[in-house]
Amino acid sequence: MDAQAQESFREFVANRSSALLKTAVLLSGGDRHAGEGLLQNALIKAAGRWHRIDEPEAYVRQVLYRQQVSRWRLKWPRRELSVAAPPETGSAPDASGAAELRLVMRGALARLTARQRTVLVLRYFEDLPEGEVARVLGCSVGTVRSATHRSLARLRALAPELAALGPAAAEQRPSRDYSPVEVRQ
Repeated sequence: MDAQAQESFREFVANRSSALLKTAVLLSGGDRHAGEGLLQNALIKAAGRWHRIDEPEAYVRQVLYRQQVSRWRLKWPRRELSVAAPPETGSAPDASGAAELRLVMRGALARLTARQRTVLVLRYFEDLPEGEVARVLGCSVGTVRSATHRSLARLRALAPELAALGPAAAEQRPSRDYSPVEVRQ
């Protein structure tokens, strides 16, 4: 890699790594260390092909998704994250409500399978259409639809508090940067 490409790569990493890390952490079930490893591997692959990449962020995101798909296809033993039952919510909303919601969402996402988590992250966090998700995951649109349906059902079963998210709750919710996944019903 020449000096100009190296500087361009450094600039890209400095500007986009935090947004890419959020996606990587979500894909890895809320495990920050696993997300950092996932992102680091994607950036290593991008660095090796930097001079041939037209859209760096799209390329790195594609590598993240494909690495996650490869991980779920492997028969590695899955680690489980134990989470205490969330406290009951009060009638008056307070500043801790958003934090509590993020913790509930993180715990529920961590208990989904890697495939379920990946489908939800692509559809609702990345806001990709079903056709694009199918292309990224290498499956049919029907498979994406059924996987999304099953994943949302499992997510609702794991965290019934999320069912309270309606139009009024969405207005009180913080911006997309702070809320990991929007659950559509």
